[in-house]
Amino acid sequence: MKLHELVPATPTKKAWRKGRGPGSGNGKTGGRGHKGQQARSGGGVRIGFEGGQMPAYRRLPKRGFNNARFATEYAIVNLALLDEICEDGATVDLVSLVEAGVISKPLCGLKVLGNGNITKKLTVKAQKISEAAKAKIEAAGGMVEVI
Repeated sequence: MKLHELVPATPTKKAWRKGRGPGSGNGKTGGRGHKGQQARSGGGVRIGFEGGQMPAYRRLPKRGFNNARFATEYAIVNLALLDEICEDGATVDLVSLVEAGVISKPLCGLKVLGNGNITKKLTVKAQKISEAAKAKIEAAGGMVEVI
């Protein structure tokens, strides 16, 4: 038996149809009782709700490793923006974009994404670049250098 051959087990008991008259043994209120929050359609409380009391997930201290502090975050630029702000034959890198005011914080590097079209011949130096962006830059006669 392989993982892709697994199928869910067939139920041994048929589902109980609720609210189908008194003869079914589960008619009228359909096992929901009379009135109240749980009796209404869409009723009930969200997961973790404790009736207004400060819930456990907020009372208890957070422990364990969280990668958010160490995650690599890139300054993202799309091709449409590069086409607007750069002259033909220009070299685009993180420093030039910070000086131009396009990027406020350099973060961990530059990532170029392929949203939009590019008509100018640019030399792009970035830490990361999407395949679509690379193809469009090279099709326009430019060069891509991954640092």
